[in-house]
Order: sequence, then C-alpha cells, then structure tokens
Amino acid sequence: MLKLSSVASSSRPNISSDSLFPLFFFFSSSRPVSSLTSVPPLVDDKEEEYDELKNMYAVAYVSQTFFNAWQGMALLDFHMVTTHISSISNIYFHDGAIGSSSNCNANVRVISDSPSAILHLSKVLWKTSARAVSHDSCPLTVYVASSISQGIVDAIGLRAQGNSGLIAADIERSSLILCGKASADTNGTKEALAALSGPIIGARGGLPLLARLLVSGDSLIVIFAPEDTIRSCAGKLVSADAGVILSSQGVAPYFQTWNFGDPGPSKFPSAVVFATSDSSRTIPSISKLSPCQAAYHFLAGYQNGKFVPAYSNSPSSIDPLELAKALSSKLKDNQISSFLVNVKEGEKSLTGHHFLTLVQSSLSGNVAPFQPKGGDLEEKYQSFLSTKFQEIPEEFLF
Repeated sequence: MLKLSSVASSSRPNISSDSLFPLFFFFSSSRPVSSLTSVPPLVDDKEEEYDELKNMYAVAYVSQTFFNAWQGMALLDFHMVTTHISSISNIYFHDGAIGSSSNCNANVRVISDSPSAILHLSKVLWKTSARAVSHDSCPLTVYVASSISQGIVDAIGLRAQGNSGLIAADIERSSLILCGKASADTNGTKEALAALSGPIIGARGGLPLLARLLVSGDSLIVIFAPEDTIRSCAGKLVSADAGVILSSQGVAPYFQTWNFGDPGPSKFPSAVVFATSDSSRTIPSISKLSPCQAAYHFLAGYQNGKFVPAYSNSPSSIDPLELAKALSSKLKDNQISSFLVNVKEGEKSLTGHHFLTLVQSSLSGNVAPFQPKGGDLEEKYQSFLSTKFQEIPEEFLF
C-alpha cells in the first residue's frame, strides 16, 4: 500500500499488484446488505455469469453524459487503468474522508494522473491525515485516469457517450475509477462515493442517510424531502447535497459544505422531518411521529402516489428495511423528535420559505401526533410495503 503525504508527486511509483482486479459496474439490488454491521459478499468474477448478473444487479451509477453500462460486457479490467497511471511521469495523491466525524467516516485515498483532479476532489472530501487512511482497515481508493485514451476506454468493453469519460464503482472492493473528464462531474462523483461508503459507514455505527441539514438558531434539523422541494430552498441548507451520517456522536454531512463552512463538532439533531406529498389531504400539514412511525414513513417515502423507499432514487448497498430499523433505534435511543410534513396543499406545492417555516415549527413543541384524515392511503402503504419488503416489524405503524 502506498503511504504518501496528503498531496504529493512522485516519479513513476509502482502500483501494487493487489489493486489489479476486474470490476463489475453493479451494486447488489436483489441481495443487499442484510445488516448494517456486515459488508456485501464478493461477486464471482466469471464472465459466463454475465447474463445472470445482468438480471440480478442494478447499475451502480450511470451518468447520462458518460456511458450506457448495458452496452457490451460490463466488466472492467483495472489492470489497464493502473498500468496507464503507472506510465505517467508524475502521479498525485490526496487523502480525505466522507463524513467529518472521525469515528464513523469513510477514509479515501485518491491516486491521480492529474493535479487538477486532486484539487477538485480536495474541495469535496473532508480533511484527514495520511496516517488515518494508511492505518484504516477498509479505506476507499479512487483512481483518476484523466489522460487515458479513448482507445483504452473502448478496450475495456464500454462505449462512452462522446468523449466525456466514465465513472465505475465496485462496492465489494471499495474502489472507484474516474476516466477522462469524469472527475469534473462533481454530482456523479459524489453519488458514486456515497454509494461506496455506505457499508463502511454502517459497519462503523453510522447511518448513511440521503437527507439534508437545516440550521435553526442553535438547533439542527434533518430533512428528508423530494428534490424539487429541496431545490426551492437549497441556499438555506447546510448543503444542497443529499447525504448525512447519523451516529452516536451526532449528525454530520457527507461532503464539505460551502453554505455554512465547517460545521464544527457533530451534535444531535433536534428534529428529523420527513416531507411527504399528499394532495388528497389525508396527511395533515405537520404532525408528530413516534420512532416506529418515522421508520415506516421513511421506508415508504410516499410522494403523491409514488413510493421512494428511504427517500432514495439512487442505488444502495444497504437494505432500506435494515436502514429503517436502525433509524428507529437511533431516534428512540437518543430521544430525537420526528415529524411528518405534507408539502401539498391540494394542487399547490409548499416550497422555499414557506416549507422551511413549516419545518422550523417542529421545534415549537406544539405539534399534534399524527392522525390521518380518512381515505385509503394507509392501505396503499401497506400494500406497497408488504410486497416490497419481507418481515416488516409489527411495531412499524402508519
């Protein structure tokens, strides 16, 4: 394992042969992590099983501007990438972390053929020491091959759309590659890093949640909400990026934040708010939830007729049901209040300042417990969740 300073250049170092292995462009969807204390099993690297794998697995990350992972064999040989990086006269390194809390973050080592890619990623990852990464039992490794030729990209079996590059992640081996101009795709890189880091953060006692943080006076509020609602008030949030880690030390964002700078020491949120969208008016504008109700609504992620489990449209290596169970326990053990907010008023959507005002009202202590106003929404929840998930705990209630 290379052990270098946070950012350094060296002349043609040898990259360990341990890093030369094939990579699938898939994360498990039918066989997710069954527990937040385990890591998914390795997938057999057998080419003849490709057709079966294609049916069993979901694409981990596909940028619309990058590539279609279903074209050709979705098997990437890291040997070509590492050989390319080793052939460059200067290689650059950076050590960072996903999550600002050292107790349950995911350390990241970036190996790049480009100093500009290092600079870009240094503004995404939290600062950490080279020692922290080198002594980590399970760090993430990011290989950046920005100068790799299009011929090599074609040779590894996937056709890029245009010459933008590609992003590929392997959750079993905790590795990510960025080819061509992919390192400039901040959102795509963050999404891939978030998916990769989930099992590591979970194994260290943290909950990786696709939520945002709102600062209200001395209080922190965790918000789960649809993307259009978030866009309307992104400038008021700690970060517009989805991604927080809830742990026994408190809550912290995945990546560096620019709206509010360094958030300082982690602290527990005063409230967790789940924004739902229900134009039928069955769900009140705001109501208080028990930890088990919160887990149930989190698992459903109901958005006006559609269900988005765990409020995530992105691939995840962690079973949403296991995440919901862990969230319920965290809320209960740390006595964190949770609330359900309906962002629909008939056909009108609650956005921006009006949405945040309603969210902040959760701190007033005067919010009534959740009482649905008739309708068949509870039956819709039950029908979807019982089909989607097996053995939902009896205490999870609408």
